[in-house]
Amino acid sequence: MDIQGRTAIVTGASRGIGLAITKALIEEGVKVAGWSRTLPESFTHNQFHHIKTDLTIEDSVQSAFDETLSKLGNSISILINNAGMGYRGPMDEMPSEQWRRLFDLNVHGLFYTTKRVIPQMKTEQLGHIINIGSGAGTNGIAEMSCYCGTKFAVNGITQSLHQELRDFGVKVSCLSPGSVDTGFSQSKKNKLLPEDLAASVVHMLKYPKNFHYTDVQVRPLQP
Repeated sequence: MDIQGRTAIVTGASRGIGLAITKALIEEGVKVAGWSRTLPESFTHNQFHHIKTDLTIEDSVQSAFDETLSKLGNSISILINNAGMGYRGPMDEMPSEQWRRLFDLNVHGLFYTTKRVIPQMKTEQLGHIINIGSGAGTNGIAEMSCYCGTKFAVNGITQSLHQELRDFGVKVSCLSPGSVDTGFSQSKKNKLLPEDLAASVVHMLKYPKNFHYTDVQVRPLQP
């Protein structure tokens, strides 16, 4: 499919994977609303519109959505749910506020954002929602129980939403990478690059309408 001229929302667009996806989409002629709490460093483009958003607060998401429609128009046909964070540590040592924070951003923020684009996508029978998951969403990892829980949730939400929206011509996919060079993983060897994941997102978006990636897992060949 040709994605030139379409409009996308990318969450967590200020750095890392989100910024790489933003740049890749703009190169394809897509207008991007980048939702994040902070501006990207050293990046501006006339096709990029930063929308300050706290995804953990639904009123902030509603304001960001309204501002996006005002600036970019009413036809949002691409949503990249990328924003997320993680903490390491044994469950019995994790502060409860950290546990809630992860679910508020990684799961509830995805819900607040996605529910707002669905009605118009269903009406137009056009749209693609790509949720950035993780290898931690299919395999438990010691001292990462909360992060794994949120990413398992992202996988389940993706699979259910795919079944809800497929008859409306709307695609829902989950792209789950292993270790990525974003600063979260402590290992420095053989990580995936954010730009490689961005290329995968573009690849998924450009496939024919009746060809659909549901769950895509990517890993370093030699971790």
